[in-house]
Amino acid sequence: MDKMMDSPWVLRIIALFLALLLFFSVRTELSPANKTITSEQTEVIRDVPVDVFYDDKNLIVTGIPKTVDVTIKGPMPLVIQTKATKDFSVFVDLSKLLIGEHNVKLQYENISDKLQVSFDPATVKVNIEEKVTQEFRVDPELNTRLIEEGYVLNGMTANPATVYITGAKSAIENISYVKATVTGEQGLKEPFSQVAAVKVLDRDLNKLDVTIQPETVKVQVDIGAYSRELPVVLKEIGKAPDGITVDQLTISPTKVRVYGRKSIIDSLTAIPVEVDLSNITESKTYEFDVKLPEGVTKVSDSKIKVKADITKVEQEKTTTTTTTTTTTTPTPDPKPKPTPSPPSEETSTPSEHNTPPPDKTEEVEEDIDS
Repeated sequence: MDKMMDSPWVLRIIALFLALLLFFSVRTELSPANKTITSEQTEVIRDVPVDVFYDDKNLIVTGIPKTVDVTIKGPMPLVIQTKATKDFSVFVDLSKLLIGEHNVKLQYENISDKLQVSFDPATVKVNIEEKVTQEFRVDPELNTRLIEEGYVLNGMTANPATVYITGAKSAIENISYVKATVTGEQGLKEPFSQVAAVKVLDRDLNKLDVTIQPETVKVQVDIGAYSRELPVVLKEIGKAPDGITVDQLTISPTKVRVYGRKSIIDSLTAIPVEVDLSNITESKTYEFDVKLPEGVTKVSDSKIKVKADITKVEQEKTTTTTTTTTTTTPTPDPKPKPTPSPPSEETSTPSEHNTPPPDKTEEVEEDIDS
């Protein structure tokens, strides 16, 4: 073995092998592909907030995304450290721009210069407008399909009734609806209250980017049975007692509100009240019960007052008889006329044969005198 190691050719072969091994090792280390794998890295940091610098007291800026994706590329240690700490910021400086539309580039700070940085999106289109605050009335709303059959929505009120909305002038001018939507389970039939968020929508029901103060309101929902106001009509039954004539019946109230299922209530035209004439014996106010028609759950007045005006017929007959008797009885003459005495035989009278026939005119005159 010692003799082989002392041979110059053996030493030359070993030296050549070591030289080739060293050559390939250095070449592998210096290759570009291996350099990228071992020393450079690319990472995407998602949803990085965007800061905006402008006069926020008087202006409103729209078009700036809330977050962007940041891609960093460079030495692996720096990339890993930057992604882990996220100790950097992305911003847009609009402090020197005037009102109107502008295309601006995103900027960053506190990122190493050895890293390549790119944004998605790289540029944004912004609109700088005048800031406007205006008061709007809140309209509560509820899906009426949630209400139980036979009940209706009588009304809703919001507290507070108005809110202040702040936004760009163009957004304020496009406001068409300010809603507070109330939700609930199927079968609503009692009043309730609920806190609801305020939504600001345009004509096409698109949500507008505005600030609302306050953001929620308390909505009072009034749900009750379906009702209608119907006239009251009298239905006379029975017969008035003998000697009594019912001249007039006056009802109060003349209208009542009836409650029940909508299909039934809508088919009614009036509420009949039965008045038993046999119970009316004198002129005064009576009360009669209101009988509920089928399908009606209740009425606003369960009793109806009826004022009766009557005439007692017997008193009128007695008065008439007394008056007639008094009128037809002759009054005696205090001084009776003397009875004429019969004619004396001595008195000369014309002879029956010589007396001419009486004239008809004289007979009439005698009848008149007598």
